[in-house]
Amino acid sequence: MTEFEILNILRLIIGVLILFYASFTDIKTRKASNYNWVILGIIGIILLIIQLILMTPEQFEANKFYLIFIPIMIGLVYLLFQLRLIFGGADAKALMALAILLPFQPYIQEIPLWGPSLMPASWQVFANSIIIFLFIPISLFFYNLIKRNLKFPNIFLGYKMKISKAREKFVWPLETIEDGKTKFSYMPKEFDASDEFDKFEKEGFKEIWVTPKIPFMIPLLIGFILTFVLGDIMFTLMQLLI
Repeated sequence: MTEFEILNILRLIIGVLILFYASFTDIKTRKASNYNWVILGIIGIILLIIQLILMTPEQFEANKFYLIFIPIMIGLVYLLFQLRLIFGGADAKALMALAILLPFQPYIQEIPLWGPSLMPASWQVFANSIIIFLFIPISLFFYNLIKRNLKFPNIFLGYKMKISKAREKFVWPLETIEDGKTKFSYMPKEFDASDEFDKFEKEGFKEIWVTPKIPFMIPLLIGFILTFVLGDIMFTLMQLLI
């Protein structure tokens, strides 16, 4: 086993431990401490420095593109967060820390099974996580199909729930009410769920569409593991289709 493989094993263990803990707290409280990402980033910097010291000039030349991608990935994640394409601040910080922890394709013996990708590993983690996350709207679709709640696009984004129960759950209203009529609304920027619930109750509604506050940290953890075990799922699928 090479020194680089040992470094990748450390990256895998540390990443899984911190993402698992963050996923646990995210499920319980819908929060993940910033200390997670500070620790992940610091360890990532230390491992990166060690790897750069161990690299030959030829190895450095072959991998310098991926070093350039670290600030690019951090900037891209920040932009997606500002555009509200990444909703959680913890999710954005986690992806930024992973850009530092996992700058190069992680090889450990015979994995990843699907071989290398053209994309940096931190992007692979993000892409793999998105693919895992896409199973959620598919699951919601079949759930609503069974319940015969077929309102579009709500059927892919949430489910119906009694307002009294929704107040106790980690959910957002998936609609607003204006002049006694409901209107689709997917998490506006300025939002107070309690006020929205109050408005519906004043109009006599007992049940409304809600969308669950699903922690993206869980797909991120799975995507991180899949990057080590399988590789870049999206890249592999594109290769098969072309």
